[in-house]
Amino acid sequence: MDVEEYDLIVIGAGPVGENVADRAVQDGLSAVIVEAELVGGECSYWACMPSKTLLRPTSALRAARAVPGAAPAVRGGVDVGATLASRDRMVHEWSDASQVDWLAGAGIDLVRGHGRLEGERTVRVALPDGGERVLRARVAVAVCTGSAALLPPVPGLAEASPWTSREATSVQDVPASLVILGGGVVACEMATAFASFGTAVTLLVRSRLLAETEPFAQDAVLAGLRRAGVEVRLGVEAASVARDDLGVHVELGAGEREVREEIVANEILVATGRVPRTQDLGLETIGLEPGSWLEVDDTLRVRGHDWLYAVGDVNHRALLTHQGKYQARAAGDVIAVRARGGEVDDAPWGAHVATADHRAVPQVVFTEPQIAAVGLTQAGAEKAGITVRVLDVDLSAIAGAATHADGYAGTARAVVDVDRGLIVGATLVGDDVAEMLQAATIAVVGEVPLTRLWHAVPAYPTISELWLRWLEQYGRPA
Repeated sequence: MDVEEYDLIVIGAGPVGENVADRAVQDGLSAVIVEAELVGGECSYWACMPSKTLLRPTSALRAARAVPGAAPAVRGGVDVGATLASRDRMVHEWSDASQVDWLAGAGIDLVRGHGRLEGERTVRVALPDGGERVLRARVAVAVCTGSAALLPPVPGLAEASPWTSREATSVQDVPASLVILGGGVVACEMATAFASFGTAVTLLVRSRLLAETEPFAQDAVLAGLRRAGVEVRLGVEAASVARDDLGVHVELGAGEREVREEIVANEILVATGRVPRTQDLGLETIGLEPGSWLEVDDTLRVRGHDWLYAVGDVNHRALLTHQGKYQARAAGDVIAVRARGGEVDDAPWGAHVATADHRAVPQVVFTEPQIAAVGLTQAGAEKAGITVRVLDVDLSAIAGAATHADGYAGTARAVVDVDRGLIVGATLVGDDVAEMLQAATIAVVGEVPLTRLWHAVPAYPTISELWLRWLEQYGRPA
């Protein structure tokens, strides 16, 4: 069999793989992407884009109902059919034709099929028609295969045909009732969406909601879910699952408690974590463990393999599309620089590293209310040995919040490194706070001193005046 050579082989054509290949091609390398599913990946068809489309109507209705001049115009609730149709348009009816065209325009070749490593720099692709192609990389292979939903070892769960995030975001027939296992972002967002559709949602949470966020953010989302009619059960877990003609039967357990309870619903959604898509990748041919996360340095190169890169979810640094694309830009650039023997800028915050992965990751949780956060929480900063001062602002006291909505409620927290006079983390909780996150991200990444932030004047009347409230609470510079 003929071996086809490229400078770079990318396995996985999601946003991460596309960006790695694009950056390398722009720097003069040849590149091919191997993809077994849709070009555009999880984010485009089953995650970020469809989920936020499903969530947008309830957000828009809530916003309109909170404005006196607009509230009378609101009639009824979410139009489920129109929402699903909008979702279908957003995902292009699960057609990747436009993404394939983009690859061709960018000068990136595409091979459809399942790619597996076969030793150093070699990828064997099983084609849909049963044939094979063998690709060899002159420079590097980048694994960008992402992650998949974790299915916990609950007796009967696998046999009950549970939903994962894919089935939830691509739903065509909305169930009357839904049980969700998990308390993370997917669980909370899908509980929000399906409750707005009129589904009776029960959320089963082993410990806490959104455990990595500030406690006040957890409390706000919990209260919001319950206001929306979601039954949130904390401190419980599924002991067993079974499906019959009546639906899905979930037997609950709580630690060592002997008493059991059963919940019956039309469907069950599992949102208990993620696993890397590396089980059938041929890792064993290069001395790595199939199914494992791939450990990388800050240039995204797999440790112990100078030709292999792992970018995005698969390296377990920050399982977020935007962070994966950030890593991809660094990886594509550094692959090209190394190929031509150039100088690698791998110092912290350099051109060829993903430094922000460590302490400056931004994220929005699109619940009601929203959570927008970047950097360290108070607990995270204290664990890192930072001398911390916390600045909390009641957003309802800000003029911009009063004009934004009647009864606006929210909290904004800044976590300050006292020794350096810098904000190292921020969490905003409230309606429509997502678009304010970038300012905090810039402050954290840029390590902008609080003394300088006095000169970054927030416009009046906007909710962004919270920055002035933070500064006033911290104290004027001498």
